[in-house]
Amino acid sequence: MVAGIGPPEIILILLVLVLLFGAKKLPELARGSGRALRIFKAETKGLMDEDEDKNKTDEQRQIDAQNRAEAVRHVEPVEQRDAERPEADR
Repeated sequence: MVAGIGPPEIILILLVLVLLFGAKKLPELARGSGRALRIFKAETKGLMDEDEDKNKTDEQRQIDAQNRAEAVRHVEPVEQRDAERPEADR
């Protein structure tokens, strides 16, 4: 295991957590930690994307803008798709 932490140590850590926070608070604590980690990952990805955008040339930015505009044009509006489906499928 990592840094000399084996199964007995993990069980001891879990036992201490249950004693400190109580069994009812542990799922809440895990949920909050998961949300915080997800936000952290999203923010770091956003920073990396900003760095990549700074390194792009004007020509690359124009190509990206054209690709996004083309992708939007190919999307079919929701109203049209619903109108084409038979009533039984809705």
